[in-house]
Amino acid sequence: MVFSSLKFIFIFLPAFFIVYGFVPPSYKNAVLFLGSIIFYCMGVLEYPVYIWLFLLTIVFNFIIGEFIAAFRKASKVWLTIGITFNFLWLIFFKYTRFIFENINEIPVVNLPLKNIVLPIGISFYTFQNVSYIIDVYRRKAVAETSLIDYGAYISMFPQLIAGPIVTYSTVAQQLKKRKHTAEKVDNGLKTFTVGLGLKVILANQIGGLWEDISMIGYESISTPLAWLGILAYSFQIYFDFWGYSLMAVGLGEIMGFDIPKNFDHPYTSVSMTEFWRRWHITLGSWFKEYIYFPLGGSRTTTLKTVRNSLIVWAFTGLWHGASWNFIIWGLVLFGILMLEKFCGVKSFMEKYRIAGHIYMILLIPLSWLLFAVTDFSQLGEYFLRLIGVRSQDGFVFEKDYLKYLGIYGKYFIAGILFSTKLPEIIYKKIKDSYIGIALLLAVFWMSVYCMYQGMDDPFLYFRF
Repeated sequence: MVFSSLKFIFIFLPAFFIVYGFVPPSYKNAVLFLGSIIFYCMGVLEYPVYIWLFLLTIVFNFIIGEFIAAFRKASKVWLTIGITFNFLWLIFFKYTRFIFENINEIPVVNLPLKNIVLPIGISFYTFQNVSYIIDVYRRKAVAETSLIDYGAYISMFPQLIAGPIVTYSTVAQQLKKRKHTAEKVDNGLKTFTVGLGLKVILANQIGGLWEDISMIGYESISTPLAWLGILAYSFQIYFDFWGYSLMAVGLGEIMGFDIPKNFDHPYTSVSMTEFWRRWHITLGSWFKEYIYFPLGGSRTTTLKTVRNSLIVWAFTGLWHGASWNFIIWGLVLFGILMLEKFCGVKSFMEKYRIAGHIYMILLIPLSWLLFAVTDFSQLGEYFLRLIGVRSQDGFVFEKDYLKYLGIYGKYFIAGILFSTKLPEIIYKKIKDSYIGIALLLAVFWMSVYCMYQGMDDPFLYFRF
């Protein structure tokens, strides 16, 4: 069940908020915990064992947090046990097949390959569990004494499946006491509606071009269409994930939580360094806090700083998927960031911002190409199309790009517009006016119509 579905909006959400709204404050976390478990169950109906795994991780990390706080002399041992437990499950489900496939490249080795289905949200709730026990170990957070409250934190359905990654210290006080006001409900509903529109009306629609190109075959598209395709994917992944994050923030606000924002107009960046400060902010913060800084961060020698960045970006690539293209994607980004840092590229682009925008208009789609295409032969084929080299096997319809530009042109215009800060500035001024409310209602019902027509595609980040 996804946020952009009629079942979620018209059945689950009303039922949950009716119960949540009428119970006393002391029972709200219990309702949140139970409702989130039901939400998760509906997503893993075909694999019910995953709900038991999810509950096991909650109980186990709750106990580990208690042990770390109670037995300080052995706290490092308990922390090691906790981190090992969490990442062993993640490695098993997410990376076993990848590891076996690479081992099987060795002659005479033939390990059995099984299709292990990745539990929904495991990458996200693993990171939250690990951040909790580390923060308790560092005394940055006090160990939670209520299993219900801890369960509500980990399972909170607005951010359970695809983030934002919320650290325990961020919401610890809100779990105990938070304000429920009509203003928060109103603002949360509006934020949810904006996110819904970005996902259903924009991301799903422009993503159709990428699907069309995949159906045609990369060898049979022109160079202009190849660029349109990767631009379409760039807009799709942005508005898909930003839309989800806004819906999560909105739902959290309705329940009294301040969930951190995950995006800050990354496509207006003038360098890749700036881009990754603005994209998936909570993931970047997690890697900095729990990997980069413990390794020494940038407060060390230049060589070690480069090493620390390399480790972070290798992990960033691996976190996104068990495939070599994701690892290479992370390493390429590392290389670009090091060039920007040590070769003056970043300072040049910040000084000459027009050049910076042109630089990123080219670089962002190219970086997402590595992310989007997992097959290296297909990746090579697509890259050749981008630079105008035609495969002998492909037949290209002349001016094919004009046909698709006619179909998807309006979505490209909307994508460019909503990548800037202008719509947000206008929205803040009119959201409480009659015009603003009318526009939000139009966005909501247009989204509902699209969902009714079957345009409720899963979120791209569900698979990570």
